[in-house]
Amino acid sequence: MTDPTAEQIKEVARRATGLWWVWLASGIVWIVIALVVLQFDDASVTTVGVLVGLMFLLSAVQQFFIAGLVDRGKWLFALFGVLFVIAGVIALIRPENTFVAIADILGFLFLLVGVYWIVQAFLEREINDLWWLGFTAGILMVILAFWTGGQFFIEKAYVLLVFAGIWALMQGLNDIMRAFMLRRAHQALEG
Repeated sequence: MTDPTAEQIKEVARRATGLWWVWLASGIVWIVIALVVLQFDDASVTTVGVLVGLMFLLSAVQQFFIAGLVDRGKWLFALFGVLFVIAGVIALIRPENTFVAIADILGFLFLLVGVYWIVQAFLEREINDLWWLGFTAGILMVILAFWTGGQFFIEKAYVLLVFAGIWALMQGLNDIMRAFMLRRAHQALEG
């Protein structure tokens, strides 16, 4: 097999960055989810469980999409995609139990998300000038994990609602920033 030429590599990059609008659309969907979740005062447990399940599935789609585009760390994105699919399916099968279970293990979940954000920040460091935002968010999430672990269940339930909204908001903003970064790269490749 021959090595790809510079023109072939440029064409692949042009096609990949041409999909910048997918990240923009995904970011908008995440922000709408955040607004919906954060509007609940006395949210039904079922609704929150379903929204969390959908958030996991949307995250899985994104991870598989990223795994298809990157050269390094492909297995890591695919692994997180599989884990998000499993979590999403379980959440949609039993949304009431999802809410209770997630509220009960919220500190551990915060720790997982924080570690994931830190790893993702380091993997994107070479291509993302704002990698340090993900790194900082990951550190803050790890701190929040230890703080949340010591709370009572009722307090954890309310924290879960706020977390789901903030998670969706942060993911949406991150995707929108990524969309414009890819758009800028696409324009550079076109010009």
